[in-house]
Amino acid sequence: MPEVGDKAPAFASLDTQGEPITLDEFAGRTLVLYFYPKDSTPGCTIEAQNFRDKHAEFAALNAVIVGVSRDTVKSHQKFAANQCLPFRLLADTDESVCHAYDVIAEKSFMGRIGLGVIRTTYVIGPDGTIRAKFAKVAVKGHVDEVLTAVSEVAQAT
Repeated sequence: MPEVGDKAPAFASLDTQGEPITLDEFAGRTLVLYFYPKDSTPGCTIEAQNFRDKHAEFAALNAVIVGVSRDTVKSHQKFAANQCLPFRLLADTDESVCHAYDVIAEKSFMGRIGLGVIRTTYVIGPDGTIRAKFAKVAVKGHVDEVLTAVSEVAQAT
């Protein structure tokens, strides 16, 4: 798993509108890259709503939020519309971004074992280095922790 101080792994995929999205386009800004298991599920919906509700505070700190899951562009479009999300979602259908950030692992759900996304958030500084990492995230209070980390990055730059 990439750690604080490492250069963030490059990525390229499609966003909510089916447009290409890469790490390079965020150079000079702080990127909050949050990985979540699945659109429209309870915990993922709450997390997205929390990021939505704090979006203006992140923007005031020159930070951009991007959510990542293995869902399709179509699924992301529906989820983003239903939740009025003001930020982009990355459709990592081939799991290349999830693997680059090492957030795919064996999980158990309702007695079944399979590979799933481990809820993880990275704060990537304007220079492309990882400034903070939150692994195995509990949704409650998480967005406030991320906002604090982004504020620290803004103060340091």
